Amino acid sequence: MEDISLHILDIAENALRAEARRIEIIVTREAGEDLLTVEVADDGKGMDAGTLSRIRDPFFTTKGKKTGLGIPFLAQAAEQAGGELSVLSAPGKGTRVTARFRLSHIDRPALGDLAGTVLTLIAGHPEVDILYEERDGEAVSRLDTVEIKRELEGVPISDPAVLQALRATLASEFILRTRDKS
Repeated sequence: MEDISLHILDIAENALRAEARRIEIIVTREAGEDLLTVEVADDGKGMDAGTLSRIRDPFFTTKGKKTGLGIPFLAQAAEQAGGELSVLSAPGKGTRVTARFRLSHIDRPALGDLAGTVLTLIAGHPEVDILYEERDGEAVSRLDTVEIKRELEGVPISDPAVLQALRATLASEFILRTRDKS
């Protein structure tokens, strides 16, 4: 995968297959520590210890395909950029994937289309609650579909006009996309 937004989408799709009802995506830029952290957490089925121990194996999958390259590719991308990947999971408790990258590392993937990834998840799975948060120093931008759905008073979040408004919000109020140097 060429950019971080595609890794996020892959992890979120795994969460959806694990019957997640809420997915939280948090992207944190810590320039002073030269660190970019991406966390994707869900409330899905979670993984048992045996499955968790094999998720870095590119030939292991629970999806019925021949390979399960998402997590191994993300781990490789993080490690090549001077970072690391950690995965915490337990049956019935969901999963948290955390990837850390050296912000200034020449091999760090670009952030990519974070807004497009978030909108794809919202439009394609309006029944799932999505929290998307960007942090950059003291600045925090947050979009939570629980709050948005409450304000919509019955209008579907997947309505084209709502999605257009969400796209505009992501373009104007979210900060990392405009500060990514890759």
